[in-house]
Amino acid sequence: MHVLYADDETSLQTLMKTQLEKLGHSVVVCPDGETAIAALEQEPFDCLIVDLDMPGIKGAEVIARARKIRPEIEAVVITGKPDLKSALTAIENHVFAFISKPCSFKQIKALLSEVYHRLSQSRRLAALEHRVRQAEGDSELVGDGKSMLQVRKVIDKVGPTDSTVLILGETGCGKELVARAVHQASLRAGEPMVSINCGALPENLIESELFGHVKGAFTGADNARVGLFEVADGGTIFLDEIGELPMTMQAKLLRVLETGDIRRLGSNQSKRVDVRVICATHRDLEKMVGEEQFREDLMFRINTFEIHVPPLRERIDDLMPLAVHLLRRHRSDGDDDALFTPQATAELLAHKWPGNVRELANVIEHAAILCDALPIDAEHLPRHFSRRQLRSEIRDAGPMTIREMEMIAIERAIERNDGDKKAAAEELGVSVKTLYNKLNAAEEKAA
Repeated sequence: MHVLYADDETSLQTLMKTQLEKLGHSVVVCPDGETAIAALEQEPFDCLIVDLDMPGIKGAEVIARARKIRPEIEAVVITGKPDLKSALTAIENHVFAFISKPCSFKQIKALLSEVYHRLSQSRRLAALEHRVRQAEGDSELVGDGKSMLQVRKVIDKVGPTDSTVLILGETGCGKELVARAVHQASLRAGEPMVSINCGALPENLIESELFGHVKGAFTGADNARVGLFEVADGGTIFLDEIGELPMTMQAKLLRVLETGDIRRLGSNQSKRVDVRVICATHRDLEKMVGEEQFREDLMFRINTFEIHVPPLRERIDDLMPLAVHLLRRHRSDGDDDALFTPQATAELLAHKWPGNVRELANVIEHAAILCDALPIDAEHLPRHFSRRQLRSEIRDAGPMTIREMEMIAIERAIERNDGDKKAAAEELGVSVKTLYNKLNAAEEKAA
């Protein structure tokens, strides 16, 4: 942990710093309350060990200020004058522990171990809240097609290890769900998993988001902040769209992966974290390396194990189970065996799904809202979805005349409206007479 020790006894200052660092903690020693408060304003400490009776600003005020600066900090009172008044002061400030001098380092070691355990619990809660905010639906992998069975097999192999994993696949194909599945299959499943999209943050904020910062590290840094690597300590961090990470940050990430040490922006203190890293990207990292847009050494470091997530168009056998799963997020009515009409099913299966599972989720949500009573029919699907499907069919069919393209559009509109030509004409934006004229002309040509 990052520990602040405040005590005016010179002999104890050196001794405590030496011994606490031997226990694996990073330590800042302050000789009085004023210096301690200044340090608290500059860096995010995990634990405050403070003497109540110091010249100037007393220990109780240091604890009170610490709570305002960093509410999650754990405070330990150490005093050479254990009496009722000091005990009541400790209780009023909700300190973690109250110990009297002289005390053994065995006692302090055990105490700090308890503090670390409580902080770990708090970080898990913070990670859970972070995941709830960031998650798009649940984390269940759906589909038993051949390609997804292969993905599951790879997850079962790599999950229980601590290897760094690189997940490759198109945008929207479910890379984050695969990352969560890897985490759940690991020995860290009970620890935090924290996700961050490297392409969604401005370059000047990425370092602070990942590693944290001290007060005053940059304009607007009014308080110290813990980074996501520290929040994920003991668990997993998922770096989505790693290919969007700026070159300067790539070098800093490589150092963290190699040493396990993080350094908050603006601080000279390093802290070791135990974090498994999972990365994902839709980009070709090898090509980026050749174009000097991505560090080759970082690519090798994160690519210990690869998982390729297939696009939805290559796992079409899983499409309808996915559609049912996504529909059940919004609707609980209807028969599980008849949630989609044959027409709607045909539309869904014929689509090319350039947006992958994310696009499917949007289409199903749209249909679930429009449909008053299940099953979902083709008319409940988004109109732009049908137009895009039409464009795909025309493009795949090769060269054709304007009349042939018109007839494809007319036939699909009539099919979507169950043979109602008036409704089809309204959908197409033409008169019923025009629709019949075109149909009659097509029949005459065919004859």
